[in-house]
Amino acid sequence: MVNVLLIGIGTTTFSALESLLSKCNVQGIVRNVDSESDPVVSLAQQAGLPIFSDTSQQQIKSLLLKFQPDCVVVSSYNQILPAELIELSTFINVHYSPLPRYRGRANVNWAIINDETTAAITIHKISPGLDEGNILFQQLISIGFDDTVATIYDKLNAIQGQHLGDTVVKTFHGYEGVPQNSAEATYGCTRLPEDGEINWSAATRSIDCLIRALVSPFPGAYTYFKGKKLLVWQAKPVGNPPSYVGRIPGRIIGRSKTEGFVDVLTGDGVLRIFEVQFTGGERTAAANIIKSVKSTLGLRTSDLLNHIQLLEEQITKLKENAK
Repeated sequence: MVNVLLIGIGTTTFSALESLLSKCNVQGIVRNVDSESDPVVSLAQQAGLPIFSDTSQQQIKSLLLKFQPDCVVVSSYNQILPAELIELSTFINVHYSPLPRYRGRANVNWAIINDETTAAITIHKISPGLDEGNILFQQLISIGFDDTVATIYDKLNAIQGQHLGDTVVKTFHGYEGVPQNSAEATYGCTRLPEDGEINWSAATRSIDCLIRALVSPFPGAYTYFKGKKLLVWQAKPVGNPPSYVGRIPGRIIGRSKTEGFVDVLTGDGVLRIFEVQFTGGERTAAANIIKSVKSTLGLRTSDLLNHIQLLEEQITKLKENAK
């Protein structure tokens, strides 16, 4: 059997390990363990595999010299491996995009944000360039109108579970794959939590895509309500909405206490919000938080000025008390 070392720190690693265990001899897994309930850790323990929580490149080099694996499989890792490291073995990477398009970071998130019609899984050999290397396996899937980043990950994880082990074995026996056309390459940059702020002046569909692209386990799209950060976990565009020729994006124009939603004006339509959460609070129906059609979502200049005024008053009181 093919001796494999698995490197994986994200949500794709469980199905990768399942697939490799069915076809290969997994020698160990490199993963930063942050919870005893981690399903990857449970599966590794059941299989009697050692887990190496140090995910540094120096640790990976030490493991390569120790185990001498036939292949190193990477399924979700946040560093670019240098040439001197990948020369020590055959390295295979699992990348959730239709390479050479969407090289880089946050590929599924970006695909949904950009309203792409398809997502993909690509299994490829690792070369020194960013997400370069021959393609060993690739399969596209449709992104449905209501798909979220979570549902797309579930679908791609299932494909990985079905094909990764076979692809590794095929490569071990000499399959070289198909070269990428770098002239067609596109890239996605790293996304940060603060990139998820909703611009209510944008098109309804764009806002809907942003929300669906950032649901759990990602940080969530967010807005502000009464000066506090409010995460939006579930929403959908309203079909055939009323035509507002007097429009303030972010203004609440409808609310259902029984069904729990609120309707918000966007740049070109109406978005219905179902589930929200204040930072540090519990998820709840939007109507439980937003109770008036006089409310406006988003951080406005007047909100900032009010906060500045309150802070100035508090500073003044502190100075007076210190005298």
